[in-house]
Amino acid sequence: MQPKVALVTGANSGIGFALCERLLQEDGSLHVCLACRNMEKANLARDKLLSSFPVADISILQIDVGDMGSVLRAAEEIKTRFHRLDYLFLNAGIMVNPSISFGAFVRGIFSRRVYRMLTTAEGMMSQEDRVTSDGLQEVFATNLFGHFLLIRQLEPLVCSAEKNCHLIWTSSVNAHKSNFSLQDYQHSHGTENYSSSKYATDLTSVALNNHYNKRGLYSSVICPGIVKSNMTYKLLPPFIWILLSPLFWLFRLFGPTYTLTPYNGAEAQIWLFKQKPESLDPLMKYHSCTSFFGNNYVEARKMDLSEDMSEKLYEKLLELEKQILARCNKPQYKE
Repeated sequence: MQPKVALVTGANSGIGFALCERLLQEDGSLHVCLACRNMEKANLARDKLLSSFPVADISILQIDVGDMGSVLRAAEEIKTRFHRLDYLFLNAGIMVNPSISFGAFVRGIFSRRVYRMLTTAEGMMSQEDRVTSDGLQEVFATNLFGHFLLIRQLEPLVCSAEKNCHLIWTSSVNAHKSNFSLQDYQHSHGTENYSSSKYATDLTSVALNNHYNKRGLYSSVICPGIVKSNMTYKLLPPFIWILLSPLFWLFRLFGPTYTLTPYNGAEAQIWLFKQKPESLDPLMKYHSCTSFFGNNYVEARKMDLSEDMSEKLYEKLLELEKQILARCNKPQYKE
């Protein structure tokens, strides 16, 4: 029997790397593919994993999910290299020049929405954005559309009557409906690019289930909680993180979203790895949680979205895919 294959985007650091460690702890026979933008960092991550798991089967793949040409090349390499894919952990993501509004934080502390603000970061963060060489908003392209294009290109590999393939998206506690608009689904107007892209991720996952479950492809969404990683470290100066660390730990008294470490943040992904995807509710988001005493667990919470909106976004993504593939002289896969 061929070993199962798990491909993890953004695997060289943070939650992605912690996830790879935990996957190998769960199943030593699993083939883990580190799909990363920077090959030097990918090789270092692979060497580090092999130092802990000397006989593990670990490969690396170059992909920049914000660059559609890179995505198309990686998809062809994946189809050549593997005869099966059992898990696609769609984990890579970016925030461009993120910042915290201290004014909004102070106002929120003395308002009725303090609990929601502290547990979801709602209203506190903003980011800049850029337009890529493909003409896409960079946060949208990296956090959502590059992964969507990858899935579509891998249809011959991930849609099978013989086995199921499980897509597991990394969403966010910061995915808010109020920051997303179908009329501006790339969020080219506004400063909540990250939140918008993660809400669009939730919508896309629901639509993929509606279109692909009968073909053996299932999609789930996780939230890692509030994690100190390479991405979130940019929000504050290093000494502020050190000063606030005890306070973040105390915040767990109010909500379990402060998972803080990448290991804790990967809890929901590992939980889903152990489940039969056909038994899961496609309208649920699975949250990594850490109690005040440091115990990890998973909470399933209904997503605040409509299937009608998810279908409308899906149609827009298909149209955008058509444009990108025409520009790259690639055929479009038909459902």
